[in-house]
Amino acid sequence: MKLKILTVALLFVAVCAVAQDERPEMVPEMTEIWDPEVPVITPGETPADAPSDAIVLFDGVDIDREWTNGDGGPVGWKVADGCVTVERGAGIIQTKRAFEDFQLHIEWRSPSEVIGESQGRGNSGVFLQKRYEVQVLDNYNNRTYRNGQAGSLYKQHAPLVNACKGPGEWQVYDIIYTAPRFNDDGTYFTPPTVTVLHNGVLVQNNSKLRGPTEYIGIPEYSVEIHGADVIQLQDHGNPVSYRNIWIREL
Repeated sequence: MKLKILTVALLFVAVCAVAQDERPEMVPEMTEIWDPEVPVITPGETPADAPSDAIVLFDGVDIDREWTNGDGGPVGWKVADGCVTVERGAGIIQTKRAFEDFQLHIEWRSPSEVIGESQGRGNSGVFLQKRYEVQVLDNYNNRTYRNGQAGSLYKQHAPLVNACKGPGEWQVYDIIYTAPRFNDDGTYFTPPTVTVLHNGVLVQNNSKLRGPTEYIGIPEYSVEIHGADVIQLQDHGNPVSYRNIWIREL
């Protein structure tokens, strides 16, 4: 029995040695992939400018071209001076188009007049697929719970750092979002993931969401199968402004 095992082992070593000897001699061209060619786009003049393959969701003038209110009607927010500003009580606004995976650029500004504190100061939010909130809040010298401040994935992931500018200054979110995929039983096969740069600073690094944003409750309890969906901007009662919104589908 021992002799048989030894014989098999020696045969295995011999086969491996022959296989290694038969490997082709590698040249650089063997690992070069030429086709299909990478698509060519025209980048914006600055990182804030929309590249040629982007959909411009708001150009500072016509908000009703790409947005509706929560009921599908005209947007009730005020458009002036190249931006759109929350009108208290008008409710959320949302895109007419639905999206799945994307890169989103959006600029926002909290009121220059400081009123309130914690969550009552410059509060709004960007909802990805109308379920997952990237918090908008004036957190310049304004402390609140860490998983509810600007740049947080609300109540799930605190930002890595507080990169807020002062009240009344324009701020930038660049958001890379990968939508979830689902198992047949309605659970996540792969959860939604979000990367956020706030004013050019990484504050969320491929963060995995546990479920939809919940103010009260456990996110996992609210997971449900969904496909592409709209982007929403929140009316939280504060006159937060937005401008220069564009998106690239990935």
